[in-house]
Amino acid sequence: MSRWMLVASILVAGGVNAQQGYPNKPLRLVLPFGVGGLVDVPGRIIATKLRESIGQPIVVENRAGAGGTIGSEMVAKSKPDGYTLMITSPTHVISANLYKGLTYDALKDFTSIAKVADGPYVLVVNPGLPVKSVRDLVEMAKAQPGVIDYASSGNGSTQHLVGALFASMAGVNMNHVPYKDSSRATQDVVGGQVKVGFVGTPIAIPQMKNGRLRALAVTTPARSSQMPEVPTLQEAGIAGYEATIWVALLGPAGMPRDIVMRLNADIARLLKAPDVRPAIIATGLEVSTGTPEELTSLIRAEHEKWGRVIRETGATVQ
Repeated sequence: MSRWMLVASILVAGGVNAQQGYPNKPLRLVLPFGVGGLVDVPGRIIATKLRESIGQPIVVENRAGAGGTIGSEMVAKSKPDGYTLMITSPTHVISANLYKGLTYDALKDFTSIAKVADGPYVLVVNPGLPVKSVRDLVEMAKAQPGVIDYASSGNGSTQHLVGALFASMAGVNMNHVPYKDSSRATQDVVGGQVKVGFVGTPIAIPQMKNGRLRALAVTTPARSSQMPEVPTLQEAGIAGYEATIWVALLGPAGMPRDIVMRLNADIARLLKAPDVRPAIIATGLEVSTGTPEELTSLIRAEHEKWGRVIRETGATVQ
């Protein structure tokens, strides 16, 4: 064996051994959104259980801002060794269509690992708005174009686009009011400063019970198991409306296949744990996983869908 062949074989063997020993140091899990939001809570549940599974510490970092692009950029430029991961949502592909001049590609610069969960947003109104159904809201919005506001967790957020899609498909003109995070947006809908919003079921259910919010519909094609009395937007008259909020684990592009499959199997296993499913459901989502290839297909389809919504609605970041 030549000297160069020997060196190459040593390097290859070293790489294999490093992968076989994975993980042998702490992992970093980036959450590209604020604390307490729809991604943060399930992300921290996953971090806690994955830490137990892999036997290494997991450092959770919230890198919020610019529609999740700050955290996403950091992960895209990280070494693809499986030690830097990210939990994200549809905002990942929405921002890719909204923000110009990004230094990464939302499809090409990431490795799909595992879907974690999915679920609906709930269309809610402040009880001070005299509407009892989606039809009532649409009729009011048509009678008062540009008067009714809807709140979101920020420009380019999923809530922003879910609302823009609703307005477009309902044929109404509503004002988008962006906030720095979903909790502040919800506070102002509850307080009546803004009359309409799209919130997660954990927020909608208690606020409905205490009479501070009125739920009109959910955004998914099927009703939520947590609030089955609330119709879907399709049932309420917005034919073809569908917006599912998903949460998924990604890494930088080029991650070794064996590490990807190890993490995918770990996620699938921990999601079956009896204490994890109720915790995920409490966030307003349902456990939903699958293969890395299925996640890749979902992300590509969502990228195309929300890109089309942005073009058709003229949604922008300000």
